[in-house]
Amino acid sequence: MHHFKKMRNTTVLTVSQLNTYVKSIIDGDMILKNVFVVGEISNFTNHYRTGHYYMTIKDENSAIKAVMFRTANQRLRFMPESGMSVIIRGRVSVFERDGQYQLYIEDMQPDGLGALNLAFEQLKNKLAAEGLFDDEFKKPIPKRCYRIGVVTSATGAVIQDIKNVTSRRFPLAEIILCPVEVQGANAAPQIAEAIDRFNDSDDVDVLIVGRGGGSLEDLWAFNEEIVARAVFRSRIPVISAVGHETDFTICDFVADLRAPTPSAAAELAVPDIRDDKAFIDTVPYQCEAYLLDRIEREKTRLELLKERLKYRSPAAIIDDRLATVDALLASAAVSIERRIESEQMKFASMAGKLDALSPLKVMARGYSIAKKDDRIIRSGSELNSGDRFILRFSDGEKECEVL
Repeated sequence: MHHFKKMRNTTVLTVSQLNTYVKSIIDGDMILKNVFVVGEISNFTNHYRTGHYYMTIKDENSAIKAVMFRTANQRLRFMPESGMSVIIRGRVSVFERDGQYQLYIEDMQPDGLGALNLAFEQLKNKLAAEGLFDDEFKKPIPKRCYRIGVVTSATGAVIQDIKNVTSRRFPLAEIILCPVEVQGANAAPQIAEAIDRFNDSDDVDVLIVGRGGGSLEDLWAFNEEIVARAVFRSRIPVISAVGHETDFTICDFVADLRAPTPSAAAELAVPDIRDDKAFIDTVPYQCEAYLLDRIEREKTRLELLKERLKYRSPAAIIDDRLATVDALLASAAVSIERRIESEQMKFASMAGKLDALSPLKVMARGYSIAKKDDRIIRSGSELNSGDRFILRFSDGEKECEVL
């Protein structure tokens, strides 16, 4: 009974009251209002509808839920990723609905690498994967640019350096400046808008986009994605001249040509008129040399044609054909003579054979031939008494009568 009474005197809390009480204790702790925590991000979620980041911060042994609201993460120069080691500034409080204490992040820095450097690498990798740096998209810079658009600050040495170089090298060039801020929060949007404006008017041959040198923070406007995409979609060739000879900006990678300084960009945009003058001075000599060479080549060609015509003239062709006819006639005569000799030999052989077989030869030896009515009598039974017949001898013939 005593134990029951003690329980009756104890205050009974709802879950909400308990969570509120715990939250008030944690919120009242001055240390937990501003803590610095180092750990590794896991389970990172970008809640695109609200813009809030949700994640877990962990080390080898423990983990804590964390949230970074949109108002805070808009100040980040980089995008958090799972597996990234970070240093966090924030406060610890309780999410009353779930009874869960968690870390509310106010600021975040990469552990061991500056936020700007990390943001640079992240954007560089992203745009490279999309192909914005590929050579196939690089546009050639015209050999002679008569109208040069410049996107830079109206004050400072950059625009003056460009004017000095162009006036010395190519006074015919016209410089058209679109003044912008080159550092600060407004710089990147102004640079991108200026590039788009030049493309809308389309009245310049090339664009020089840049500023003088400076720290990574000073040059950061040229590492912004909005500037990179404006340079990439520009139909006008773009020369990037951020004034930093050793380090590159994202603008350098996307541009059609990168110059280490604004003065170098101006030299790349215009030819040197002194080179043109030197070339013009050499033109007469080059023309003379060309004409002399051409005349010699044509002379040689003419001689070759004359040689060819000599062998292809009608007289030469007739002579050639006559020689062929003579050769054919001589060959025919030889062939005919050989044929006659052959036939003569054949004739003599046949005549000898005929002479050996001739009846006259036989009759010359004392034989004769009896014929009656132009028919040779081969038997005595063919003749009757009183029949007349012809008896032919080798030297003539006699008419005979059968007795």
